[in-house]
Amino acid sequence: MKKLSLSLLLLAVSLPALKAQDPGFRIPESASSARQASAVATGSANAGAAVLSSMDVLDNNQPIASGDLISIRVLEDRKEALQMQVAVTGEVQVPYVGLVTAKGKTCRELAFGIKKELEKNFFQHATVVIAIDKINNEDAMRIRDVELDFYVMFGIVAKQGKYDLPSNEDISISQAILRAGGFAQFANKEKVKIIRKTPQGNKTIMVNVDGIMRQGDLERDVFIRKDDVIIVEEKTVNF
Repeated sequence: MKKLSLSLLLLAVSLPALKAQDPGFRIPESASSARQASAVATGSANAGAAVLSSMDVLDNNQPIASGDLISIRVLEDRKEALQMQVAVTGEVQVPYVGLVTAKGKTCRELAFGIKKELEKNFFQHATVVIAIDKINNEDAMRIRDVELDFYVMFGIVAKQGKYDLPSNEDISISQAILRAGGFAQFANKEKVKIIRKTPQGNKTIMVNVDGIMRQGDLERDVFIRKDDVIIVEEKTVNF
């Protein structure tokens, strides 16, 4: 018994000495402690756009879908990666640029599209890195199963066409114009037409969008409804 006690005492005294002599020496750890350490190290590798530094390594295979959680970082901006969820409309809010359609594009395609916009007015050279941090399969399946409503934009705007009308949020006439890229040159901003179907027939609503945007006349910012047709006509110039 005395020999066992003496052996334990010598071991307790020698461990600190061994640790001091060899910086790499570690006291044996339990299996559960080792698993916990391994889990922490593995999790730190999944940091999305925060760990990317080149556009050459961006994924060009997996298309982005509504409900996905993505991260975006502009290296020249010297800010942390911005993480956001892709809206039901397929859009994300990008710093400096505004709403951008992400749905259906790969990280590489979206990054180069944003790079092009940033270099028009904000950066001489922009390095944009994007990563899909989480694919939300459940939301994506639900969105595909729901038939979305639409409205149509015609006339003197940057992007004419058919636009999704989200069921979970209201889109006003001024927001619809911004989603279409804003007014084009010579647009009549003061007399924008909304053609709306009613039980009594088509109804025309005239809206002064210039007053809404420039003067904050929000009471006249009409909400868009299903099947509305928005027409922006060319401004008449009198000589």
